[in-house]
Amino acid sequence: MTPPPGPSHQAAVNELFRRMLFLPPQSSTMASDIDHLHYFVIGTTLAGASLVGLLALYWVIKYRVRGELDVCPRAAPTTPAWFELLLAGSLLSLFCLWWVIGFMQYVRLRVAPKNALNVYVTAKQWMWKFAYPDGQSSIATVYVPTGRPIKLLLTSRDVIHSFFVPDFRIKQDALPGRYTTAWFEVPEPGTHQVLCAEYCGTGHSIMRGQVVALDPSDYARWLAAGNTDQNVGDLGEQPRAPLGVAGGISLATSPDIEPASEEEFPPAQLLSLVRVGTEAAAQQGCLRCHTLDGTPHIGPTWAGLYRSRVPLANGGTVVADEAYLTESMMDPLAKIHAGYAPVMPSYHGLLSPGETAAMIELIKSLRDVPGRATPPMEPSPDAGAPPAGGIGRVNQPLPALPLHLAPAQQPMPPAFEQGLPPPGLQPNPPPAGRIEVEAPTGQRHVVPSAVGVGPDAGAGTQRPDSIIREVRP
Repeated sequence: MTPPPGPSHQAAVNELFRRMLFLPPQSSTMASDIDHLHYFVIGTTLAGASLVGLLALYWVIKYRVRGELDVCPRAAPTTPAWFELLLAGSLLSLFCLWWVIGFMQYVRLRVAPKNALNVYVTAKQWMWKFAYPDGQSSIATVYVPTGRPIKLLLTSRDVIHSFFVPDFRIKQDALPGRYTTAWFEVPEPGTHQVLCAEYCGTGHSIMRGQVVALDPSDYARWLAAGNTDQNVGDLGEQPRAPLGVAGGISLATSPDIEPASEEEFPPAQLLSLVRVGTEAAAQQGCLRCHTLDGTPHIGPTWAGLYRSRVPLANGGTVVADEAYLTESMMDPLAKIHAGYAPVMPSYHGLLSPGETAAMIELIKSLRDVPGRATPPMEPSPDAGAPPAGGIGRVNQPLPALPLHLAPAQQPMPPAFEQGLPPPGLQPNPPPAGRIEVEAPTGQRHVVPSAVGVGPDAGAGTQRPDSIIREVRP
């Protein structure tokens, strides 16, 4: 009896198909499953096309013209109905099977595991920037631990980019003003190329990066180092194998991987994203309407908000994930929280991607804080959105500022600086002497001084071409 194919046999077949289709290495936990579906679809279509071609060749040879053409009428060949139904049902079932497998893989790719490590990715022309919740940041190179899921939260500062790692079989667009997500898990240490798969300008071809997968111990030492430019293999007290030899990792295993960086940055300083988010929320005035301890106020509290189900004013609900929080900052009127007036202005163009990511991380840190999200009052149906910068609920006064934050009242400038006459001076006083009006004929008329007082003085007694002179005593 022939033994069933073992893992080595399956790996050999997988490697054969991968090389035949010129696919990159399978360096993530999802890459092999995606490639297997790829093999299934291509193999089935290739077999079907070959069968159709062979049948066509067979019928051409069998029914070729032999000798004189026979023009006698013959009964047309018929196909049994059961065969047509069987053929149509088989093809339909095959396509449904592909759809089910593809949908299951899509759901698995879109939903990151709960223990995933968040990495914020900011795309700009033409470079990639990465930030970690622990305070680390890097340019063009992202360091990740092996054996742990990595969740990417992507956004863009200018145009649409696409984060593409061929070795992982993942590609996700980075859009301005919103966050998209993707995740992967690397089982073994190594270096993998990052490309931009969306044309983004003249420097699109040089917008490269790399994912460096480290052993958990090396990754912990890199985090503790606080310097993205330092050699990970030389951080400990004992000498270790340099990166690129046994026990280390090459940061440039391929000459084609040349991370592009258009700017020079100093070494990254450890700074918590939660702290940065708190400062950004205070500077932008977010804490005037939102609270961090669950107290109801002008806007919904941030305590316990992340991943909660938010009721909407139109009757639906939405999960408060990264995408919803970003959309609420950039387009607050798109999905209005039930029970609150639509008074929040848009912060599109006012918040940088880094500040947006930091504020989201702040809201995440408050997930376990018990919130009292009951709105204090229902909004008026006739209430409209105020202009940008307007805050406050309908028929509710603005929260008072502390005395040390209230702006000091500036003294009024002198009257002459405002273009006003000095105090006590009567503007446009009447003439002190008599007024002589000289007509074009040369005749002069004397007008009393009292007549010249008021806006209608002398109306109807002087002609438009008269000459008025004031004669002072």
